[in-house]
Amino acid sequence: MKPLGIDPGRVERVLIYRLGSLGDTIVALPSLHLIARTFPNAQRLLLTNFPVHAKAPAASAIIGESGLVDGYLSYPVGTRSIRTLATLWVKIRRFRPQILVYLTRPRGDSIVKRDVRFFRLSGARRITGLPFGDLAEPRYFPEEDIWEHESARLLRTLGELGDTDFEDLTNWDLHLTHAEQARAQQLLLPIFGRPFIACGPGTKMQAKDWGEENWRKLLGELGSALPGHGLVLVGAKEDAEVSDKAGTGWTGPVINLCGQVTPRETAAALKGARLFLGPDSGPMHLAATQGVPCAIAFASREKRGYWFPVGKEHEVVYHKVDCSLCRLEVCIEQKKKCLTSISVDEMLAAALRAMSQKETVSR
Repeated sequence: MKPLGIDPGRVERVLIYRLGSLGDTIVALPSLHLIARTFPNAQRLLLTNFPVHAKAPAASAIIGESGLVDGYLSYPVGTRSIRTLATLWVKIRRFRPQILVYLTRPRGDSIVKRDVRFFRLSGARRITGLPFGDLAEPRYFPEEDIWEHESARLLRTLGELGDTDFEDLTNWDLHLTHAEQARAQQLLLPIFGRPFIACGPGTKMQAKDWGEENWRKLLGELGSALPGHGLVLVGAKEDAEVSDKAGTGWTGPVINLCGQVTPRETAAALKGARLFLGPDSGPMHLAATQGVPCAIAFASREKRGYWFPVGKEHEVVYHKVDCSLCRLEVCIEQKKKCLTSISVDEMLAAALRAMSQKETVSR
C-alpha cells in the first residue's frame, strides 16, 4: 500500500495537526498509533495548541516519551495575530512536511478550507484526514441508539492509511515508561496490597459537574459496600479540595494525588484500580486506556456514545432530557437537569455492575 501515492517507508517528515486538551489528545491515540505504523521512518511532529485552561495539560504531557511523535509545534488557538501566524508559517516551512495529517474535531467546511490554504502555503505537499461530507460527523446506530465514537470517526478520515480497531486497547497504549510506573507505585505504597477504586470528581466545565455532595454520598455508600478497599483521588491541582471533600465518607485509606502527578503518572496509578468513578473528563479517558471499568455520571450535552470511555465494560449513566445536545459549557437556566436527575443510588448500582462485568470478562 502506498498512502497518497508515496512509499510510506521513504517518507521522512510528517506533520500531524490536532487541537484540544486531555480528552481530545487521548481519543486521538488510535490515529497516532496508525500514523506511527504507516510512517515508521518519518520524523513526526504534532502541531497543537497551547493549553487554554489551568486544568488542561499540554499534549506533550500526555503523549510524553511514547514514541508516537518526535516533537511538538504549539500556537495559541484562535489567534488573529499576523506575527504569530507568520512565525508558525516559518516553522512549518523549515520542517518541510511531505505529508500533513489533518486530525481535528469537525469545525465546518469553511474553516477546513482556510486551514488547507494555510498549510499549502506552508509547504505541505500532501494532506490527508480532511473531514468533509460524512467524515465530518459521527455516524448514528439506531439499533443501539448510540453515536460513533470520536476516535472511530477520526480513523475513518484516515482510511487511506489503513484500518485500525479503535476498541483494541493496544491502539490506546501510552507506552508508559518505567520511571512513570515506578513513580505511581511509590505514591500508592500506603495502600500496597489492598484492592482500590479511583475517583476523579473534578471537572473544568460547570455543565459536567455532578456535584461535590453527590460524590461524597456515593463514595460513602460504595466504601461501606467494599470494606478493605482503598480510594485514590485524581485530577488537577485545582481539584484537590473538591476531591478531599468527596472522599470524607470513605471508610478505608484515602490517597489524594490531585496536582501531584503528571497525566501519564495518573494513568500508571489508575492501572490497578478495580473501578473508576467520575464525570465526563480527561481522567475518565485515562482510566479507560488502562482497561479500568468506569461508572460515569455523563451530561447529555453531547451525543450519546460520541465521547464515552472506550471499552464495553463501562457503565455510563446518561439521561436524555428535552434540552440534551445543547453543548453548553455553563448551564444555568436548566440547572444541569440531565445531571441532577442522576441519583446516587443509580450511580452506586452502575459502579457495582461495572466491577462485576470486568470480573466476569477476566475469568
